[in-house]
Amino acid sequence: MYHAPLKDMRFVLREIAGMEDIATLPGYGHATPDVVEAVLEEAARLSAEVWAPTNINGDKQTSKIAGDGVKTPDGFKDAYKQFAQGGWTGVTCEEEFGGQALPWSLGMAVGEMWQSANLALSLCPLLSQAAIEAIEKHGTDAQKKAYLPKMISGEWTGSMHLTEPQAGSDLAAIRTVAKKNGDHYMMKGQKIFITWGEHDFTPNIIHLVLARIDGLPEGNDGLGLFIVPKFLLNADGSIGARNDVRAVSLEHKLGIHGSPTCVMMYGEHDGAIGYLVGEEGKGLRNMFTMMNNARLGVGQQGVALAEAAYQHALAYAKDRVQGTKLGDKSGKRVAIIEHPDVRRMLLTMKANTEASRALTYYAGGMVDRMRRGTDEKEKEAAALRADLLVPLVKAWSTDLAVETASTGLQIHGGMGFIEETGAAQFYRDARILPIYEGTNGIQANDLVFRKVLRDGGAEAKRFLDEMKAFVKGFAGKPSDDLDAISGALSAAVATLEETTGWMIANAKSNTDAMAASAVPYLRQFSLVAGGYMMARMAFAAYDALNQSGDEADFYNTKLITARFFAEALLPYVHGLTAPIKGGHKTACQIANDQF
Repeated sequence: MYHAPLKDMRFVLREIAGMEDIATLPGYGHATPDVVEAVLEEAARLSAEVWAPTNINGDKQTSKIAGDGVKTPDGFKDAYKQFAQGGWTGVTCEEEFGGQALPWSLGMAVGEMWQSANLALSLCPLLSQAAIEAIEKHGTDAQKKAYLPKMISGEWTGSMHLTEPQAGSDLAAIRTVAKKNGDHYMMKGQKIFITWGEHDFTPNIIHLVLARIDGLPEGNDGLGLFIVPKFLLNADGSIGARNDVRAVSLEHKLGIHGSPTCVMMYGEHDGAIGYLVGEEGKGLRNMFTMMNNARLGVGQQGVALAEAAYQHALAYAKDRVQGTKLGDKSGKRVAIIEHPDVRRMLLTMKANTEASRALTYYAGGMVDRMRRGTDEKEKEAAALRADLLVPLVKAWSTDLAVETASTGLQIHGGMGFIEETGAAQFYRDARILPIYEGTNGIQANDLVFRKVLRDGGAEAKRFLDEMKAFVKGFAGKPSDDLDAISGALSAAVATLEETTGWMIANAKSNTDAMAASAVPYLRQFSLVAGGYMMARMAFAAYDALNQSGDEADFYNTKLITARFFAEALLPYVHGLTAPIKGGHKTACQIANDQF
């Protein structure tokens, strides 16, 4: 059963996100240490006692179409009710409409707990939070007043509607059409893969829908973002007539079975009524308010799934007795955690999870500084860093979730392939993460073409320089662990600097090469960034041990884990240089009919 890793979460929030500094920013003064601790403790309790017990049942029972709606698995509705009553939807939302306005980085730690406990269920509030943010940023005052209080309280939920059968990631090909009709629009069309587009939790669902506006040109400039409520509102804000939008079927999926993934139909009769959010033709830009935060949220899901899979595998390894310890002639059978290769796998799972958690919370800290900072230059710097980190967090954390869940299956052996152990669910649930909210190939292209090449590598260079300056701070520390960690990180940064220079130098002459090299480059960049996070945590752990000696076991474990990452995982950085610089050639040269 899942239990939140609170010690590690507190440590990362303090040492990597910089929670103490964040709490000094305007509007975050109420994020005092006692408040932060209370939030973490209560979220840990609810995730372990209420949400986690619903996870296996949700996988087995699944959500199902029932009449004109969706029946969710037993226990889901009550778990959501307790979540909403606790005010958890509004943890990071603005106080004006009922939110708690706590730091984004703290919200990420809390969100990780829901996602580890039950990923399928956690997608509902994740999509609500994305819809809330889009209305907060781009909605009219009337729209905010009508929808935000009930969405932030959890009384209503939100959802996000982009994909169509003919338009997966190519949103310019959207065919759902909205035609102006007085103060609203009439919408007809169909969307697929709509997460929590229908359910039985709340009396209303506020859909955010991307559609083509009748009369505007084809392509991105013809799109608008619309509020399409399941039930329309009366003049006094109460729920009125049913809108012409419904779920016509549910997708049958590899994983996240408890989450209803809907095929949505708009306008089977006169048309679904929608209200424009922002300006006509700016729908894609406004939708990306939701997408960018959702991408950080999906990276956070990767951390969460990895943590859950690790806990599950660790418990099994401690309990499963098989074989004798190497070199032991007594014949005594031991738990498999005593076997070196199992220990290697467990430590790989642990190290990757902690590195990706640190990188994710680090990105959350940058979002906080970007939102609440008082110095314009510092806010701009935080925004640039957060922008650079989004594809790393989304792609690397989710790739690691799949790898970690797969390693968990390996530790279980043949029993991992059997559904009754529960290990397979983590793998099946994790497999969607590298796909949705922009596939990881799209994230890699985003990193290369928008985040690195757009400014000639300026922000990437700032990040590299920061890492190099940090390594210099290790000098004079009498520690074999820190020496090993700093040496490995220094070499990795030099390799990333070399490949980044190559990408910039070749950008204009061979765009196909950049695109074909983007995925290994993102992997290399992420490994180095993860190594930097592990080194920072090792440095903080070393100082904590020398200052007080309290929690010695925790801090020693941090040093061991960071050194393992530096010696066993970070060296993969160097092997990626050849694929980045040369692996693209055959991919671009081979003819279609040669595949």
